[in-house]
Amino acid sequence: MSDQASDFVLQAVSFDTLEGWKDDDPSGLFEVMRSCRRQITDVKPYRTGSLGLSSEDLLPLLLAAEDFTPSSPASARAFFERHCRPFLIRRTDGNPGFVTAFYEPEIEVSENRDEIFRFPFYRRPDDLIDLDDANRPADLDGAYVFGRLHDGRISAYPDRREIDCGFLEGRGLEIAWAKSKVDVFFVHVQGAARLRYSDGRIGRITYAAKAGHPFSAIGKLLIDRGEIDRAEISMQSIRAWLARNPERVDEVLWHNRSYIFFREAPVADPEAGPVAAAKVPLLAGRSLAVDRMIHTFGFPFFIGAESLTHLDQDRPFRRLMLALDTGSAIVGPARGDIFTGSGDMAGENAGTVRNDADFTILIPNAAAGRFD
Repeated sequence: MSDQASDFVLQAVSFDTLEGWKDDDPSGLFEVMRSCRRQITDVKPYRTGSLGLSSEDLLPLLLAAEDFTPSSPASARAFFERHCRPFLIRRTDGNPGFVTAFYEPEIEVSENRDEIFRFPFYRRPDDLIDLDDANRPADLDGAYVFGRLHDGRISAYPDRREIDCGFLEGRGLEIAWAKSKVDVFFVHVQGAARLRYSDGRIGRITYAAKAGHPFSAIGKLLIDRGEIDRAEISMQSIRAWLARNPERVDEVLWHNRSYIFFREAPVADPEAGPVAAAKVPLLAGRSLAVDRMIHTFGFPFFIGAESLTHLDQDRPFRRLMLALDTGSAIVGPARGDIFTGSGDMAGENAGTVRNDADFTILIPNAAAGRFD
């Protein structure tokens, strides 16, 4: 395990000790696994996180899933029991894992700006470049993976406030215009959206890049200021506070300097989830965003959250999921974001998820021996 992963350990466990495993039905994961296999073999392998698990380590599992069709929930579970070994992710600081949730909003938009539709979703600018250890300026923190190249010099890209105040105007980067700055902000937080145009057309946007600044949660800001009680914090309570305090919206939103750019995505199947960082459609309730600096896309995680009950008919959330996305706020070895689906109801379900959780990663047999 690399130094970056030294704040946690993997503890070998058995499937028999995974509470809720025998009641789970992971049958829906097999089609997604086939999509991951095509991405890895036909397009590009996933980046290897600091844990050291690679697409090559994952491939035997995906190839085994290629022609496997589960006949029952038990047969689906038996497949994973045959091909993987489970390891509990234990943080060395003793704190539990933690899950939140995200969804795909549906936003009313216009192709053109007018007095009502005034707030843009931007494409990636051509002066935004990827940064790594070779080209990152010494005065930029190592967390910056994007920067601005201008007149031969690399610097930090303008932040949310500067962009909101017009930095990108006149460059033709607008994909569509929304009615509400708050709606645009929460699409940035979610990383994707369905766009409903006035003529009935449905478009889709998904994450393309970010300005590079760290994510700062406005919910934490409002808690620290005593505006919302910690026990009441949720997407819904934050939206309600912003609606009650329109004169303070800019100040609060600009606290989160992170800014997201989007690309248009085809809507071949309106029922399919958005295509996220792993380049495959997300499956509602079975797709997990993880810290990609540590973990590698495509790996299965069994998530057990005793206190999270509203996603599973008042029963504790205990499901096998695939790591298929990431996010600026998803930082740490046992930190995840559950995809709840698309539309308003998915948003209601996602907005109140803030729960301790156990994270168990399933490692294909051939690679598992490295972690004993």
